[in-house]
Amino acid sequence: MNILLVTDAYPPEIRSSSHMMRELAQELLSRGHRITVLTSWPRYNVDAAQPVAQTEPKTFEEGATIIRVKTLPHHKVNFLVRGIAQLLMPQQFLRALRRFGTQDYQAVIVYSPPLPLAQVGSALRRKGVYFALNVQDVFPQNAIDLGVLRNPMLIAMFRAMERAAYRNANRIFVHSESNLEFIKRARPQTGDKLAVLHNWVDAKSYRLPPSRRYRDAYGLEGKFVIGFAGVMGPSQQLDLILDAASRLRSFEDIAFLFVGDGSELGRLKDLAHEQKLSNVLFRPFVPREDYPELLKNFDVGMVCLSPKNHTPVVPAKLLTYMAAGLPVLAVLNRESDGNAIVRTAQCGLAVPSDEPDAILDAIKTMFDSRLNLLEWGKHGQVYVNQHFEKTAVISKFEQSLIQTARNSPSR
Repeated sequence: MNILLVTDAYPPEIRSSSHMMRELAQELLSRGHRITVLTSWPRYNVDAAQPVAQTEPKTFEEGATIIRVKTLPHHKVNFLVRGIAQLLMPQQFLRALRRFGTQDYQAVIVYSPPLPLAQVGSALRRKGVYFALNVQDVFPQNAIDLGVLRNPMLIAMFRAMERAAYRNANRIFVHSESNLEFIKRARPQTGDKLAVLHNWVDAKSYRLPPSRRYRDAYGLEGKFVIGFAGVMGPSQQLDLILDAASRLRSFEDIAFLFVGDGSELGRLKDLAHEQKLSNVLFRPFVPREDYPELLKNFDVGMVCLSPKNHTPVVPAKLLTYMAAGLPVLAVLNRESDGNAIVRTAQCGLAVPSDEPDAILDAIKTMFDSRLNLLEWGKHGQVYVNQHFEKTAVISKFEQSLIQTARNSPSR
């Protein structure tokens, strides 16, 4: 098949979504499909090994055609600017596609967020192209829950956009069973379109020997390192972890390491500085190829989601921690399917993010059990290999894509 992937992030940007889309592109290429990626111009957390100055609007990389579109800033900016940028994206993407793309796509896969990019899929479906929508965050509900989106007119506009996206898609993929049920309840008419496509992880790339490189570089020798690696935004509400760090000042061997970037990074740094949290350290993103080794420097991998979230989202980094053999501390909203994953896999502790005392107790328990955490890590690796290994998940996706695209009335 000739497949178009539409995503707002792709390498050299360092984000979990960008690398998931690269892995999808590469896996589908290895199965004989033709792949074009339509994405935004790299400007956030860019891998230094790939200078942006050398980027072209259309390139041929690792067997795939990559079309990059210059857009307004849409990360690390205020929500008004981000909203305007995302609303303009579909037409900017479609113009670039008309200029640099082809006319014979058989399927278009749109990664959401941002939700407005679904309009690219809708436009192509009107031309007979099979449209698959991959929903990672249930927008606008998640933004409403977090208090980011409050204006009734804007909420109504985005609700209408969501309905149109779901109506126009031939297939709607979500990453967990609870997400499927959540959307089915909110949008009953989508029931026969919905399918679960678990997020995946390239498990073999995390099978590395122990490492101390980042411990040595960051001055964490001899520390019990609780690590968070990824985007730091309002959805994560990492204040919860800083509060725990403040209450654990007397535990001199415990260190909290945050590696990444995001709209909340500056505020979190200021908060840690104001509270004189010497047990908290912030460092920038590492290159993607170094990420598996970075995890080998953690004693515990931490995921966190605000209790204001009321959607069943599962942080993608959870699977990478498990693949790396890390015991997991999951501080998640009660609705997240990540809680069930951690408990079923028996790979760590899952506590509600609305219970500060439970968060504190979980950290103490993991520290007191530090000589026995290896078993939790092994459980996580086994569970990932059974349920979330990249090749197996994408195989199921490919089969569904081919079968439903052939039977689609839009063709």
